[in-house]
Amino acid sequence: MFKKIKEKGSDILYMNPTFHIISNKEIHIENCKRIEEYNDVYMRFKSNGLYIQIKGNNLKAYNFRTNGLIIKGKIENIEFLEKR
Repeated sequence: MFKKIKEKGSDILYMNPTFHIISNKEIHIENCKRIEEYNDVYMRFKSNGLYIQIKGNNLKAYNFRTNGLIIKGKIENIEFLEKR
């Protein structure tokens, strides 16, 4: 019951992760809570109820501001994992 209320609240308040993908070279992510791992070929970060993994080459994070992130480089794979 609480899980459904939380999901509905996240939808209404726009707290779910939002992605703007520009080709395979750039991703703008809104509602990013924390960067878990980061190097030039792999990134993993936490967002509302999800872990998002990005794999590629020459990956760099920019503009990590309040709940936002820009990733540039050659992006090859994006994977979403639900938190357990």
